[in-house]
Amino acid sequence: MLQKQVSKASGDSRFRLTAGLATLCGFVSVLGCGPGGVSNPRPDYEAASILRTKLVSSAGATAKAEDAVVQGTGWATLKGRFVFTGTASPAKPLVVDKDTQVCSKDGMKLYDRSLLVDDSSKGLANVVVFLRKSSRVRAEVSDEPLVFDQKSCEFLTPVFAGRIGQPIEVKNSDPIGHNTNIAGTSFNQLIPAGEATTFTPNRETGLPVTVTCNIHPWMKAYAVFREDGYVAVSAEDGSFSIPDLPAGESLEFQVWHERATGRSGAVSLEQPNLKWNAKGRFKIELKEDEVRDLGTLEVPADAISG
Repeated sequence: MLQKQVSKASGDSRFRLTAGLATLCGFVSVLGCGPGGVSNPRPDYEAASILRTKLVSSAGATAKAEDAVVQGTGWATLKGRFVFTGTASPAKPLVVDKDTQVCSKDGMKLYDRSLLVDDSSKGLANVVVFLRKSSRVRAEVSDEPLVFDQKSCEFLTPVFAGRIGQPIEVKNSDPIGHNTNIAGTSFNQLIPAGEATTFTPNRETGLPVTVTCNIHPWMKAYAVFREDGYVAVSAEDGSFSIPDLPAGESLEFQVWHERATGRSGAVSLEQPNLKWNAKGRFKIELKEDEVRDLGTLEVPADAISG
């Protein structure tokens, strides 16, 4: 008896479920359930293709127009002169305690060269100025090697600038060997007395990197390598010049010095017209064929540790 009641209840449930589904399908058929419903819209592939082509063409034209505005045309030159307005402390002698028959011959002393200020002009040497990013480059990479020499147990160029892809002849003009190590690169080689080897940098240095000799620890210099070659190192009188810069567009430069008090050697100056900031960067736009002279750029004592 109980089994018959359960079977009857199950049959009633199946009946109600079937009836409910039939009612639901009949209601939904108006919206497309079953053969009599509204069919889905068919895609118009031809119209979509035409629209896509127009959008791509429009975007390309806009990008080209923006690039033309950003890049500008022609070339220009930027120059100036750094002058230290503070009082430079006398250079300290270096501790030379190895190979003294060469490194301190006849009582010769080697001095710290991290702050070189010309006595007469107050020009500040070895300030590095380089373009942070260039949209185009005029000059091709030269095959003519640059020379980076060492003599009397010091590097003859305290701050050296080169271009990616241009060979550098690393010389040793001493009668003793030197191990030249350029930080951030693969170059770390022993150079025998009177010999030379060639190094070709293959990547940029974001900032100047140290050059040392593992045999003579007092030897120190800096090297900076840039992809576009838009870099200059101020001379003894503090002057610098960077030719063939892209004209007609905004250019941002980085200024660095070994003894600068700014972060990572940034030289920070009060130059509001150039939008010079605490990171040692300034912006400028040059006209075609212009030779822009920034004049005298005064570097105060608090910008360089004396």
